[in-house]
Amino acid sequence: MEFQDKVLICIDCGADFVFTAGEQLFFFDKQFKNQPKRCKTCKSKRVAVLTTPTPRDSHHYARVETRATCSQCGKETTVPFRPTQGRPIFCRECFMQKKTAATA
Repeated sequence: MEFQDKVLICIDCGADFVFTAGEQLFFFDKQFKNQPKRCKTCKSKRVAVLTTPTPRDSHHYARVETRATCSQCGKETTVPFRPTQGRPIFCRECFMQKKTAATA
């Protein structure tokens, strides 16, 4: 299949940009169905905006510490997650014992 350069119009800025034969071959090899809609400048701006973390995203990564009682020894402990009803919770020592017993 032979490709030829095409002139496309950017949907963001309205400028003409060239969709080269090499880029078309790349799109064909990757089985992309759509042609690019943005020039390289607008695409770079869009990627920068989409990958910039927002203030609300910082709450997503906040670590949760929940106080709980170990199901095995009854010791008060904290766990880095919200416990699920009906699932056992282990303190660090009991968890490590269980982990080493499982690998042995």
